[in-house]
Amino acid sequence: MNDLCTDIGFVSVNKHGEQLCGDHIEVISDDKLTVAVLADGLGSGVKANILSTLTAKIISTMIANSLPVEECVSTIAATLPICKVRQIAYSTYTIICINDNQEAEIIQYDNPHVICLRGGKNLEYPETAEIIMNESGETPPIQGPLGKKVIYKTKMALHEDDTFIAMSDGAIHAGIGKSLNFGWQRPDIIRYMEEQYNSAYTAKTLSSLLLNKCVSLYGGEPGDDTSICAVKIRRRRPINLLIGPPAEPKDLTKMMSLFFAKKGKHIVCGGTTSSLAAKFLNKTLEVGLPRYQDPDIPPTAHIEGVDLVCEGVITISRVLEYAQDYLKDHDEYFRWKDGEDGASQIARLLFEEASDINFYVGRAINAAHQNPNLPIGFSIKMRLIDELANCLKEMGKQIKVSYF
Repeated sequence: MNDLCTDIGFVSVNKHGEQLCGDHIEVISDDKLTVAVLADGLGSGVKANILSTLTAKIISTMIANSLPVEECVSTIAATLPICKVRQIAYSTYTIICINDNQEAEIIQYDNPHVICLRGGKNLEYPETAEIIMNESGETPPIQGPLGKKVIYKTKMALHEDDTFIAMSDGAIHAGIGKSLNFGWQRPDIIRYMEEQYNSAYTAKTLSSLLLNKCVSLYGGEPGDDTSICAVKIRRRRPINLLIGPPAEPKDLTKMMSLFFAKKGKHIVCGGTTSSLAAKFLNKTLEVGLPRYQDPDIPPTAHIEGVDLVCEGVITISRVLEYAQDYLKDHDEYFRWKDGEDGASQIARLLFEEASDINFYVGRAINAAHQNPNLPIGFSIKMRLIDELANCLKEMGKQIKVSYF
């Protein structure tokens, strides 16, 4: 097994005035294969939403059941219904398959072609055009550069930090009739992403940057459903987080030994937990004056050998809020991107740096939390960790939670 992993981030915005998005993105993943499907339904609203959702789910389900990608594409392309008026398929799609983080296979049908960035610069990758036949061996008389149903296929070896950006046609239509005469063309998008690219950015951040620019060109009122899906190949980076003492004092040495033996960075949360960690390491727990102004988040501390030391429940509550926003609108990004408080630092470590996250959760009941005037309890701490772990799984992180 190599030391690389696949980071996927996607965002969508509805056409102005519509309740549902006519695009749909579906992601499936296992130990060897990661697949992202972006489907764009014809038109907008409910019909487009249903058609794109069906297309993405059918393709991803077939691939999840180990059917060859070629068979999946042939089946969908030969059976998609055709609009009798416009003579075009009801849904277009882009498929990005990452095999063992070493090879990419890209299948594209009538969506704007995927952009590949290598080293932050555009990479022209090979494409093979293929005409799809129906079950009778005839070529369906529908759209494509040759007047037929055409897909474009690519296979290429992967390098660390290779980034693929798939999009619906709402991206290249951005600005038509408003800020631009002919929309935002693919070469314009390439130049923008090259300018914005930063190797530290996650796939989610890159997709959000592009979508925000599209919405800006639309003047805040998108004229079409617009979806961006970024797929980034990155090196695995483990992060370990310890919160709470063990329920049984005799398990303390075992808990601390396992935690500090783990490869990667280490985060210790909680006042009592921090004191116990410092004692275990035979180091001093240093609490200084905070370098920021945030009355809602307690200050951080320092222990030699620990990457971050902070308060527990209140800080993790804020991290959970950031995680929930990260999975939706990503509006809080600039709040935690440069923040020096504990919650912001944890958010950067877990959301942007980590690929694998190991939680070490002590089940001891904190006597201070039994104060009836405090809205904090043992069950709340457990729920916070569970919800945060679930959010991180949705981000594509590998999560392991160990209780003591």
